[in-house]
Amino acid sequence: MDMSDPRQLSLFDNPEFYEAADIEFKSAKGGVPGSLWETYSAFANTDGGTIFLGIAEKGRELDVHGVEDPDKIINDVYSTANSNKVSVGLLRDGDVTKIRIADNEKWVVRIFVRRASRQERPVFLNNDPLKETYRRDHSGDYRCNQDEVRRMFADQSAEPSDSRILEHFDLDDLHQLSLQQFRQRVASANPTHPWLLEDDRGLLSKLGGWRRERGSGIEGLTVAGLLMFGKEQSIKSPEALPHFHLDYREKPADPHQERWTDRLTLDGTWEGNLFQFYYRVLPRLAATLKAPFQLDSNLYRYDESAVGAALREALVNALIHADYSGQGGIVIDRYPDRIELSNPGTLLISHEQILRGGISECRNKSLQAMFQLMGAGDKAGSGLDKIRSSWESARFRAPSLLETQRPDRVKLVLPMTSILPENVVGLLAHQFGPMFNELDPSEVQILVMAFEEGPITNVRLQNVLTMHRVDLTKVLQRLARDGFLERKGFGRWTTYELPSLVERSIEPKSDMKFEGVFDVGSDGTSDGTSDGTSDGTSDGTSDGTSNDPFAGNSDSNRNEPVSDAVKESNPTLWAKLLEIGKPARARKIMITGELSAIVYQLCSQGEWLTRDELGELVGRNGTNLRDRTLAQMVADGRLVLRYPSRNHPSQAYRVAETSTT
Repeated sequence: MDMSDPRQLSLFDNPEFYEAADIEFKSAKGGVPGSLWETYSAFANTDGGTIFLGIAEKGRELDVHGVEDPDKIINDVYSTANSNKVSVGLLRDGDVTKIRIADNEKWVVRIFVRRASRQERPVFLNNDPLKETYRRDHSGDYRCNQDEVRRMFADQSAEPSDSRILEHFDLDDLHQLSLQQFRQRVASANPTHPWLLEDDRGLLSKLGGWRRERGSGIEGLTVAGLLMFGKEQSIKSPEALPHFHLDYREKPADPHQERWTDRLTLDGTWEGNLFQFYYRVLPRLAATLKAPFQLDSNLYRYDESAVGAALREALVNALIHADYSGQGGIVIDRYPDRIELSNPGTLLISHEQILRGGISECRNKSLQAMFQLMGAGDKAGSGLDKIRSSWESARFRAPSLLETQRPDRVKLVLPMTSILPENVVGLLAHQFGPMFNELDPSEVQILVMAFEEGPITNVRLQNVLTMHRVDLTKVLQRLARDGFLERKGFGRWTTYELPSLVERSIEPKSDMKFEGVFDVGSDGTSDGTSDGTSDGTSDGTSDGTSNDPFAGNSDSNRNEPVSDAVKESNPTLWAKLLEIGKPARARKIMITGELSAIVYQLCSQGEWLTRDELGELVGRNGTNLRDRTLAQMVADGRLVLRYPSRNHPSQAYRVAETSTT
């Protein structure tokens, strides 16, 4: 290694521009600081990172005081990294370098620490794993508790977690109907498969659900066999997996309503194992799609879309990668605008390896084989690749894979909203003017995320955009410099947000809202970002989708528009109403007060108007107009309902002052 070749930090290589949790600055005025090795352990056990020696954080500024003898420090770092100070020497040639800071001629030392493999973790200090193992979160290094350390040791094993034999468990602990239904799925996918000729124990042995240890002679159900086909009570017994939990929840668009509109959890009404959970949850996820893929009696798809296949893959991934000894269990939340799948455990490979694809480190290989055999899982290493490409082809915003600690959990977030909603892009273009047209697609997407999510961070964008964090920092800095974003905070606490709307071309009150921003056409669909208000005037009809996997897709129960009574009976008035609504139809984006004023004027003409009539008059989707404008006007007393029953299929509106029955 050539340590004599000095390098200078260019503007955007400067450490000041790093805005993530995987950067650490240390003074090193007295040589290599002892705390360096705690951060070394933390980075190695989390997702890697970079340490700069000769720089200290002082409030919102960096004190670049440098190091006196960078070559000596480099030698000391390498020497200690290969001693018994640390359990694993991760530093290779080129990982520790000296760099001259261009503006002050000071030397700093940069140390890159890679993420340790699962076979190398935990990386600990001073031969004391239970007391000297560290990890990293957004606030810095922290000392791992003993449970975290033990789980890292468990993940080292070449033997999959689900291959463990459960002594004193036998076939009586299985739910026989689940095993029978599994055979039916396999027979549908591959009718001549030779394993179908085996009896239950023989089939389980082929699948890895029953195992015999040659040395000891011990045999019995494995963790995989019990998880997939077991009785809930047996799975949750203290000798097996007492923390086992499964939960599927559908959240309403209105956050003020009940906590969920549908829930499937371990409540004793069904046999809670993985096979039954998959069997029940997949149709519910299918209903997420505008045109849900249909399932036959064996849960196979007719003309399955790429998004449908990706949803299936995401569900299977959550089930086969979970650490079932961890806390929290499998939790799937379906929101109007996204799906979140969360499972206990940590990632066995780095984010970078996952994004590259082709590498699989499955915690539960027997479970993986079981799902593959019935056609519910794809080849190793292709899962997230397929999900990301499917979301990209559907023009959805990119999925996010998040890893959190205490407790250890992995969450996959699948947005069901457009990557670049035309209405939001139109609003931003209106605010920023011609400068907006000069942005590239990734910059536009960043602004869209800032519009929809509020303050965003470098770390958040890393989960969405396939850009290196340093490149993201450059883009964010440029957007802030050009006035598209405002930067707040420093270092890993840096956030970016859109400038105040008062400073832009639209100049109403600073707390204004925009009407119609999230409408997505006239098909009645919504991206789910409702403002949370509702007058309760639901039509009481379903959208035609069913959670029954044996049911087809029918449109017979979809919301039908009521008769256009005014349009048919009073053409003269209808022409007048069209003229009143013309300004709204001409503008896709309107300030709330402007659209409400037009609706109020329409409803002041002495006739009851339905939501669909009003929607046609103002060029908005009727359902969205009801939820985002009419509901608030009813709540404010500016409009009254024609029928006392809020679920009346012919519900209509008129201003309160002229209300008659």
